[in-house]
Amino acid sequence: MNIILVGKNHGKSRVIKLTGMHLVWFLAGVLSVLSLSGWAGVKIWSVWFEGEGERLNPAAIARWEADLGEQRQRVDAVARQAREQMDALTLRMGELQARLMRLDALGQRLTEVAGLNNGEFDFSTVPAVGGPIEEEVGESYTLPELTETLARIHSQIVDREQQLELIDSLFVNKKLAAESFIAGRPITWGWMSSDYGYRTDPFSGKRAWHGGVDFAGKEDSDIIAVASGVVTFSGDRYGYGNLVEINHGNGFSTRYAHCKELKVAVGAVVEKGQVIASMGSTGRSTGPHVHYEVHRHGKPINPKKYILRAAR
Repeated sequence: MNIILVGKNHGKSRVIKLTGMHLVWFLAGVLSVLSLSGWAGVKIWSVWFEGEGERLNPAAIARWEADLGEQRQRVDAVARQAREQMDALTLRMGELQARLMRLDALGQRLTEVAGLNNGEFDFSTVPAVGGPIEEEVGESYTLPELTETLARIHSQIVDREQQLELIDSLFVNKKLAAESFIAGRPITWGWMSSDYGYRTDPFSGKRAWHGGVDFAGKEDSDIIAVASGVVTFSGDRYGYGNLVEINHGNGFSTRYAHCKELKVAVGAVVEKGQVIASMGSTGRSTGPHVHYEVHRHGKPINPKKYILRAAR
């Protein structure tokens, strides 16, 4: 077999003569190339298939599932911890709200006791705040920072609560002392008709001891408590007629006799200026009036200095 090769320059050619041996070697080369290509393809397929088989192995799948289960447990633990922290913060917020309500109540009480009802201290509204807008907005609180801030606020609220309770007790004690301070007249209308000490008895005409003072007035006029206290007697007593007796503490008590109608019962807590009876003429009496006595440790004392002194 002859093979003619033609070059770029026309007219020039080269003749290669192939013998049978050349053909044999040519065919052998082609077969070798094909064989190597087939072997490489098979090898590549085998490696890929074996790798896929290993990845799809049940043991590998089990490891993957175990890893996923562990990750799920970690996520659940983090979520549970977050919920517990939020629950703790919620409880702390509820406690702070309760204490703030108590502070508001104490503040409102103090404004009333101290007579500051002019709107300067209004605990029923949120305090007004404000300020210019900053160009840079700060970052949000982290959970530890928020917890620390709440703890600090809680400590401040407890401290303020103790201070307000102390101030409240001082105000209340002062108010109670003022309320129990015996001062003034036991009537809203009338005049003093008989003084304390020895006098001429209106029934016998003889010199007799008078352990109180008398205030005359119209029948049914109001008789009032000269100080706050507790009613220890309310009823009829010999010589006094209808009588009200009030204990004011610190060994002091007052009596209001010859009443027409008693308007308080034993055990009642009365305030200064409260109406406790109406004026009458029951018992040993010549007309509508109230016989008023002041006792200290069970013994009568002159009521005039308590009548004349200014109320606190």
